Amino acid sequence: MVSSKGLYYEDENTKELTSVDSRERPVAIQIFGSDPNIIGKVIEEHINPREDIDILDINMGCPAPKIVKNGDGSALLKNPPLVNKILKKAVKASTKPVTLKIRIGWDSNSINGIEIARIAEDAGISALTVHGRTRDMFYSGEANWEYIGKIKNAVSIPVIGNGDVFEPIDAIKMMEYTGCDGVAIGRGAMGNPWIFNRIRLLIEGKKDIVPSDVEKIQIAIKHLKLVVNIKGEKIGVKEMRKHIAWYLKGMRNSNKIKNWINTIDTKDEMEKVLLN
Repeated sequence: MVSSKGLYYEDENTKELTSVDSRERPVAIQIFGSDPNIIGKVIEEHINPREDIDILDINMGCPAPKIVKNGDGSALLKNPPLVNKILKKAVKASTKPVTLKIRIGWDSNSINGIEIARIAEDAGISALTVHGRTRDMFYSGEANWEYIGKIKNAVSIPVIGNGDVFEPIDAIKMMEYTGCDGVAIGRGAMGNPWIFNRIRLLIEGKKDIVPSDVEKIQIAIKHLKLVVNIKGEKIGVKEMRKHIAWYLKGMRNSNKIKNWINTIDTKDEMEKVLLN
């Protein structure tokens, strides 16, 4: 998720966030912003020329205060006319398929996901991802899968369900319950990159393969090395502390190890702790 204004003003840190490895493709880049003209310009100048970007996604679901206070992310759900302007501008400017990520509304008194979905369809959006929570819920409570199903029934474009998919079976249940065309996974993939293949196995009617603790540690170390490779040891090790905590979730003595990990500043020491 990158700032359209950051790209517009040629911010180097923002541009760095858009780097893509060819092995990751197909790749969707997600931008946020509330100025239709800036979004249009960014698409024309920074997204369209990129052959390594396959899909453009617009974020209107992020609940973070620093995003919302500027009228971006899920704050846009309060302004359907502006949503319409942004999406029409993006679709007209883009040479790539444009998709949209939303929540079901701003709060329980203004659930308008169906209205926003119809605006998106009319604007020419290719697919819609719906997080089944309002903005004021952040990530608390339960995702409203029933309303995701209502949005699916209200439009003809593909609808991707999002919210409370932490185990492979959750994805199957969501698709059956909502009729959605796919599932997006956020928090459920943290420290758990196996979830995608495990879902695929279930869809294909095959046996679920649960990773062992040893495999989790091996992948955590591989992840550590990759991040340090890209960002350097100081930043990489610091960033990996939270990722390591997710990998260790549910393991014996995990709290003790997490506390230890949070004091470590070198790759070798972090690796040594994980291997012990």
